[in-house]
Amino acid sequence: MASLIRSIVRLFVARRPPTRLPAIADDILQEIFLRIGSFADLASASSACSTFRRIIADRAFLRRYRTLHPPLLLGFVYSAPADFQRAEAPHPNSAAAHVLSCAAGFSFDYLPPGLWNRWDPCDVRDGRILLKSSPERYRGVALAELAVCDPVFQRYLLLPPITDELLASVEIEDQDLLWFLPRLVPSGEEDDETSFKVIGWTYCNTKIVVFIFSRCSGSWIVGASTCWDALSLNMPDYYDQICHYAYGCFFGRVGREGNRLLKLDMSRMEFSVVDLPLHLPPELFDPRIVLAEAGEGRLLMFSQICGGASVDYTTLQNESEEGANVCGTVPLPSNYKCSIKCAAGGYIFLLGTRKGRGALSAVCFSLEIGTSKIERVSDIRLLKHCHIYPYFGFPVSMSPRRI
Repeated sequence: MASLIRSIVRLFVARRPPTRLPAIADDILQEIFLRIGSFADLASASSACSTFRRIIADRAFLRRYRTLHPPLLLGFVYSAPADFQRAEAPHPNSAAAHVLSCAAGFSFDYLPPGLWNRWDPCDVRDGRILLKSSPERYRGVALAELAVCDPVFQRYLLLPPITDELLASVEIEDQDLLWFLPRLVPSGEEDDETSFKVIGWTYCNTKIVVFIFSRCSGSWIVGASTCWDALSLNMPDYYDQICHYAYGCFFGRVGREGNRLLKLDMSRMEFSVVDLPLHLPPELFDPRIVLAEAGEGRLLMFSQICGGASVDYTTLQNESEEGANVCGTVPLPSNYKCSIKCAAGGYIFLLGTRKGRGALSAVCFSLEIGTSKIERVSDIRLLKHCHIYPYFGFPVSMSPRRI
């Protein structure tokens, strides 16, 4: 009898369908994945099953994730000559930076020889690097060859030159150009991650013209043009290579007086002039000025007296606002002589040389705008006429092409 009962039980157990976990809706999984704070952990989750991989590799999800979790500061791209200096321990991103430096190609030796057999970085945004090939002193600046490179996958695009016909359309000739400053335009929320734009600031004796290259069209167009007189500005005798970007606008200082900024609104393609606070001492108006976003459409200006032991900041209010500007001071590391270099990704970057030592090497510090926290990023070598550009990115495994 007992054996008969056991046989019946085994029969029912064999016919009972296997227990399945209830399916979790995609939107719930997305909310769970958005709360994963580590890029490496998110990449590991994507390899767990095909459902996880499909959700995490979706471009819309990655855009949301990258909005909540900004890219990592991984190091600095050099110019003259081209090189890469990764973030070093004890910086929290040193491990990811080491992986990047081993996997990516920052020597750019996979590009064909440029017009002058050398490629120099001139801007870095969204993981892309803008390169130019031209001698240091060359008046035919519009003929300088440009390329946009993805160092992680070692892919590049050679940009066509600005044609004589396009220059003639704004009544200038190549020999009239005094300065050409190419910069990458932030990509924003583009659906196509391969698209990008390049802006070229062009100065001549009578006017300023900006040209726009679009990856989608593959050609240059005239973006905006105006005369110096229309802006109540004299033809500048000085050109600042620091080009600031905030709230969809580019800002650049022209002229040595330094208390006025040239503003280009990218949505309207219109020029205007921004007056800086006049109560600041005149010695502040040198290349050591950077702009950042302060929220609610206000600009935040960081400035430094040459050789000063601190950085001053001032909010620049909108035209419709009233009241005094918010000002403050951030002390710099006491053992170093620091100078402001640039602003990007929510940080101000400074180069510091240790007091009492030679200036062949330096330390790069980051100053977090929201907290005023200063952190050592890496040692960095100093070269004459060398520029550094912060490189932000995601681990290689976080690329949609790798997930």
